[in-house]
Amino acid sequence: MKKWKIFVIHHSHTDIGYTERQERIVRYHYEYIRQAIDILNRIHGGELNGCEGFKWQCENYWQVENFYRFASQSYQKDFEKYVHSGEIGISGNYLNLTELVDYETLDSRLHRMRDYGSSINHSIECGMSADINGFAWGYADALYDNGIRNFYSALHPHHGMFPLYQKVMPFWWETPKGNRLLVWNGEHYHFGNELFLAPYAGASYMILDDEHAAFSQHMLLQKDREDTIAQESRICQKRLERFLENLEDESYPYDFIPVLVSGALTDNAFPSEGLAQRINWMNKHLEGDIELKLSTLDDFFAHVHDACADIPVYSGDWPDWWADGVGSTPMATKTIRSAQRKASLCEKLDAGCVLGDPLRMEEARQNIMMYSEHTWGYSSSVVEPWDTLVGDLDLRKTAYAVNADVQVSKNLDEILAQKGECAIRYQRPQRFKVINPHDIRQTMKVYLYVELWEYLDGVQFWEGTQFEVYDEATSQVLDHQLTKISRAYQIEVLQDLQPHEERTLAIRAKTNGISYTVKSHPHVGADRIMDIVQPGVYEVNTHIIETDWMRIECDQQKGIVSIIDKQTGNDIIHPQAIHAPFSAVYEYTDMHGQPIDTRRKMGRNRKNEETRRYDSVLRNITLVDNGPVFASLLLDYELEGSKFYSVQLKVYKHISQIEAMVRIHKESVWDPENLYVSLPFCSGTDHGQLFIDKTGCIMRPGIDQLPGSNKEFYLLQNGMVWSDDVRTLILAIKDTPLVTLGPLASKPIRLCTAHEPEFNRQPAYCWVMNNFWETNFRVDLSGFYEFAFTLRMYDALEPRDAFACCEALNQGLLGFYI
Repeated sequence: MKKWKIFVIHHSHTDIGYTERQERIVRYHYEYIRQAIDILNRIHGGELNGCEGFKWQCENYWQVENFYRFASQSYQKDFEKYVHSGEIGISGNYLNLTELVDYETLDSRLHRMRDYGSSINHSIECGMSADINGFAWGYADALYDNGIRNFYSALHPHHGMFPLYQKVMPFWWETPKGNRLLVWNGEHYHFGNELFLAPYAGASYMILDDEHAAFSQHMLLQKDREDTIAQESRICQKRLERFLENLEDESYPYDFIPVLVSGALTDNAFPSEGLAQRINWMNKHLEGDIELKLSTLDDFFAHVHDACADIPVYSGDWPDWWADGVGSTPMATKTIRSAQRKASLCEKLDAGCVLGDPLRMEEARQNIMMYSEHTWGYSSSVVEPWDTLVGDLDLRKTAYAVNADVQVSKNLDEILAQKGECAIRYQRPQRFKVINPHDIRQTMKVYLYVELWEYLDGVQFWEGTQFEVYDEATSQVLDHQLTKISRAYQIEVLQDLQPHEERTLAIRAKTNGISYTVKSHPHVGADRIMDIVQPGVYEVNTHIIETDWMRIECDQQKGIVSIIDKQTGNDIIHPQAIHAPFSAVYEYTDMHGQPIDTRRKMGRNRKNEETRRYDSVLRNITLVDNGPVFASLLLDYELEGSKFYSVQLKVYKHISQIEAMVRIHKESVWDPENLYVSLPFCSGTDHGQLFIDKTGCIMRPGIDQLPGSNKEFYLLQNGMVWSDDVRTLILAIKDTPLVTLGPLASKPIRLCTAHEPEFNRQPAYCWVMNNFWETNFRVDLSGFYEFAFTLRMYDALEPRDAFACCEALNQGLLGFYI
């Protein structure tokens, strides 16, 4: 019915470590750009006929950077020539990323793209992504702030889905800053291969027509090269016409459509001159009813701006369905989170990198970026977990996190050395500098360490040493609490510091220590057991811990059952909580047949009706410590799939803060499994709201989202905030950034309507581990883990101020020996 125009965008999907070693993928994409240049040179030189109109689209700027690393000056000049002629397109997006990436790292890589465009006098205004299923809302601002005005999303709806309940459509994505980015919500990135546009690169993946079975089962029975080309051309015409007819039947409003295609049926594929030959042949054969044109993103979006009116506007977060990969590598994810915190501390302490090493910081940022890339392992990680290449690529992925942490740690060490930190020495004095690196005033803990070999005033230091901690400037003696750890005595004090304030603390022997023969109050028996409740004194035992700020009640079977905020009298445990705070839920699903089969059928649930669910069972509560700074409980649980599961709860006495250290010894399981930690908190009232921070933005789950987007889980940056008009509750999540809301059972998936305040108030869980993906997740989650959570109550704060506090709680104060 229509005269159709098909914009065919020829690209290579970057998937670093899915099809080959990561370093080889780097080399491949350099080679592919060089091959595209060779094809263009041969066309313009008259050596390659029938390929007129060939164009190549670089999927991301990372490909371009690697090209310049290896290419000769001659190839670099040709590349720039074809960029200016419009025969090679540059995407301004840096990589296909997970939401793990922090805004500072993302912005720094996009800034390099913008600077490169300026260096060759070429404005890069279009970007694209492929495969991944979403982007944090702040991603849009990062793109916009670096010159990107148009963005093409070619997501993969395997275990994911398109937003807006519709694909192949444009929309304006309004950013948190109020900017507008034009987005094309496109088809799968290999859809052009399913249309058989590329010779010897056809597919039958999403299209389940009468050609599907024959092609998938290798029953086309090609006889020779000519027969293969003829059969592919036949399928191409049939599928293309059916595709366009279906768009017309669905009242698709436009007479053009974009299609992405690769030169081979694989990620990390090469360019194909045969694609141009087929398109030119098809254009002659279709006699003008359908025009196919090899295009760049710039070509396509120029047409969109000219041809599309009344484009709808949507605002909100676009949660990624594939963000759960972080749960398959919990230890490496914990390491990359450490690197990101230290990078932030370096920038707070050393604006402009005056004290540290800018090259080292640049290397750290690049490794953070590479770990944040969306590939979690080799394509056969689940079906062949013993394979050498599977193990090698997993170690290489982990190396990005380790190298980032090493580099940024060295840089932080250099900064602190210039601020006075020094190495241990003979008869060292116990003097420490404490710094608040943040832009806000905070009262927080700081650790001072006295090592096991040290002496204090010539007397060996041990748990019974009588000493005091004091502020050198004011001589104020500070409450402290001592804990023996593996190689040192950890002394904990609280400090109230203004933004960027520094203080010097010291330790000295106590000359008038208190001793007594016996106290007259009968609270300690001859057995040295304190189990008598004393009138007029806060209770601290395995049933109740009460402080100036809160009252925590524990049950010997359930665990923590109540946390009363004494400022309001409200319980901050959710009234609909099924599981006690910091207890665990383990899920296990039997595999039927091959490891891939059960996992594929789980869809967007990440579980199914057969999934067995086990709650942790509390076996013991022990009062570990009770001093002037904090009281500490140890809750020991039994948990299916784990050798042990324990929670060390630290309750501070003079600030409204609780810390939980969750410790796990996980067993190895090949079958699909999930492990959750219960976080059933609320602000204490029924009108509070939940906020989370994602890359470059703060959003309310179920509310600040695109319609039709994922609400099954969220990947956050620093933590969660429950807030009403009276109180704000902050949960800083240090190591495990994936959270989910509501019941855990398998269910029909309901996409977000963007107007769901009741969903926003559901009890939360931290999704710390999973191995469900059927291709490239790491299936072995076994090992020892420790994950940190900090709960803190404040008077009502604005969300931005609350997350500044949340970030400060995760990064802490700095204390070091001088």
